[in-house]
Amino acid sequence: MVTYTWQRGSFLFTLALIYSLNSSQGHEISTSTKLELIHLHNLPTSRVNRSQLDRLRHLFHMDTIRLNDISKKIRLKNGIDNAIRRHVLESTNRSGSKDYNVTGEMEMFSGADYGTGQYFVHFKIGSPAQKFVLIVDTGSDLTWMNCKYRCSNGDRCRRSSRKKRVFRADHSSSFKTVPCSSRMCKNELANLFSITRCPSPMDPCAYDYRYSDGSSALGLFASETVTFSLTNGRKTRLHNVLVGCSESTRGQSFQGADGVMGLGYSNYSFAVKEANKFGGKFSYCLVDHLSPKNISSYLIFGSYKESLNLTLNKMRYTDLVLGVINPFYAVNIKGISIGESMLEIPSEVWNVNGVGGTILDSGSSLTSLVQPAYKLVMAALKLSLLDFERLNLNFGLEYCFNSTGFNESLVPRLVFHFTDGARFEPYVKSYVIDVAMGVKCLGFVPAIWPGASVIGNIMQQNYFWEFDLVNSKLGFASSTCT
Repeated sequence: MVTYTWQRGSFLFTLALIYSLNSSQGHEISTSTKLELIHLHNLPTSRVNRSQLDRLRHLFHMDTIRLNDISKKIRLKNGIDNAIRRHVLESTNRSGSKDYNVTGEMEMFSGADYGTGQYFVHFKIGSPAQKFVLIVDTGSDLTWMNCKYRCSNGDRCRRSSRKKRVFRADHSSSFKTVPCSSRMCKNELANLFSITRCPSPMDPCAYDYRYSDGSSALGLFASETVTFSLTNGRKTRLHNVLVGCSESTRGQSFQGADGVMGLGYSNYSFAVKEANKFGGKFSYCLVDHLSPKNISSYLIFGSYKESLNLTLNKMRYTDLVLGVINPFYAVNIKGISIGESMLEIPSEVWNVNGVGGTILDSGSSLTSLVQPAYKLVMAALKLSLLDFERLNLNFGLEYCFNSTGFNESLVPRLVFHFTDGARFEPYVKSYVIDVAMGVKCLGFVPAIWPGASVIGNIMQQNYFWEFDLVNSKLGFASSTCT
């Protein structure tokens, strides 16, 4: 990334989306679709073989990069930030790289923090459809895959295909690039970091993303057809979906995936543009990250009532704050109580319109609280653990202990209180987390203040979450997710 290191995204999760569809273009689809979520460490093709403690170390390392970036994001004004970032990206192209042209000679960069992905999805795109594994991310707004735009050299293309799955754009009759001379490229895609250079009017509109962990991707914008299997047994196709064709990527953030599905909140994200065809809603339910590999969780576009036979406790609703900390989904928190006692956390910590706020982020594993909140929450929870031997594991979490004889009833319940009266009461196992046999830790990390607090995906486990983008509402209910 460039010197001030701001990243666009945050990996939600890595899923398994099985699509195969067929429908009319531009009309709202009355049914819904249900997608299987697969955890990063449970991918059948994953070479990751870590102990439980090593897995937590890995997640903590990836969260650290992400959380620092979110904290910086909230301190930047959106309009100024986008203009500065775009200018710096275009004026600091790597030495030796060439201007983008249709032969794909220029490297491509992505703005999403792909290094924190937790779940993957199988994604079908093109005509005929080609299948890929994408990271699903509520904190980024561009859907892209590894791609070859034109392959005039057959041997070169075959060599690339042996290394990774690559979308062959020249094999798809529905692939159509966005011209670099178009208003869409110059203005509408500026927030997706389109490049303003335009060697000739019909050259493809390119994007150039970089970010602080050194990973990058560079590509061109196009419209394509995405295929879905619906819950009513039918198939449908979503036409003219904006996608990125990434011909070059660099770094370890993309390992295990062929690209990203952007579910963040912005005009061209998959959630906003395509979920509208399913009633403007998407939802997910995450099983425990330590569940066996044969236990699945789901991502849903449309009404969950048509998609699931889940046992849900009473759904609660609170306001979803959209467009303030783009592309993230923010909520209005009033405070945190522990054991029915409200902690005296300053109100500005929760002010999403100021220098605070709270983000619901499935791309972050651990929950981060800005310093004023973190200190009080940790102090209150430690009091119930004084009888257990404290351990120093030296891997990022402040408070770990020997859990022999531990019972969850010893820990006072933690509750997030929303300003409209709704309450989110996570399970104790979601904030007193297992890290090794006989070892537990308080699953919070400190975040920079001023900045945003983040409710991560471990805290969200065993809850069903519905994002209603039309009515700006967040629904949630406890569930087994199976």
